[in-house]
Amino acid sequence: MERVVITGGTGLIGRALAAELAATGYEVVVLSRNPQRARSFPLGIRSEPWDGRTARSWGELADGAYAIVNLAGENLAGGRWTAERKHRIRQSRLDAGQAVVEAVRAAKQKPAVVVQASGIGYYGPHGDEGVTEDFPPGDDFLGRLAVEWEASTAPLESLGVRRVVIRTGVVLSWEGGALPRLALPSRFFLGGPLGSGRQWVPWIHIADEVRAIRFLLENEEARGPYNLAAPNPVTNRELARALGRVLRRPAWLPVPAPALRLLLGEMSTVLLAGQRAVPKRLLDEGFGFQFPDLGIALQNL
Repeated sequence: MERVVITGGTGLIGRALAAELAATGYEVVVLSRNPQRARSFPLGIRSEPWDGRTARSWGELADGAYAIVNLAGENLAGGRWTAERKHRIRQSRLDAGQAVVEAVRAAKQKPAVVVQASGIGYYGPHGDEGVTEDFPPGDDFLGRLAVEWEASTAPLESLGVRRVVIRTGVVLSWEGGALPRLALPSRFFLGGPLGSGRQWVPWIHIADEVRAIRFLLENEEARGPYNLAAPNPVTNRELARALGRVLRRPAWLPVPAPALRLLLGEMSTVLLAGQRAVPKRLLDEGFGFQFPDLGIALQNL
């Protein structure tokens, strides 16, 4: 049975990925700084504590493992981006990447592949152009953060380890992430676009997120960056209307951009700016989306 080690495995993506891999015959080991959350995993998924910074206590699991999926990093939406929070967000990602490199470097039998998490924010704000994997990084906080996050495990390539970088968009799931927060105003008949509503939202159904990661794990030719977003991105206005239709609520009340900036500070850029990111490399390499259209995805969820 091939072992997959997942850092940050108690988050939204990590939990779903662990369940999928365990159900398809992998030995799954989840590393978490919060053992209490890890206890709720289904049978067949093993959890191990770690400090989020080093390979101490778990490094031997990399020896002979098939893969490591590095999803660890402090939640971007956990509060206003003060200087202190931005430092913690950045450091949590760099520490996790360095811990993975430390573990792989010490392994006698190195993993075949490491999947490194990143975000669509890598590209910075864009207009209506389709953003593919060959676009340069943005020069805002999220762009610079993603560049450093991705680079944290780059030394693995010189060790002969195949490395895949997943630039994930807005993951749609009722279990957490953005969707419950986006839907909350609609439930109280207060739904509507954020700001102008013209900004693009690169979204992906949680099932396709997990399927895409497994596809990249198992495809021996896959390496480098991939946009994990549905092939049909929508504007924020279209997303609000689609949510309204599914929830049978109106979507007519916009939230003014100045109000969001006042409430959230710099973090408001996540909601007010976007990218029309498309999954060119995934499509070129034969991945088939189960939920390519937003309406179908929301109805399923």
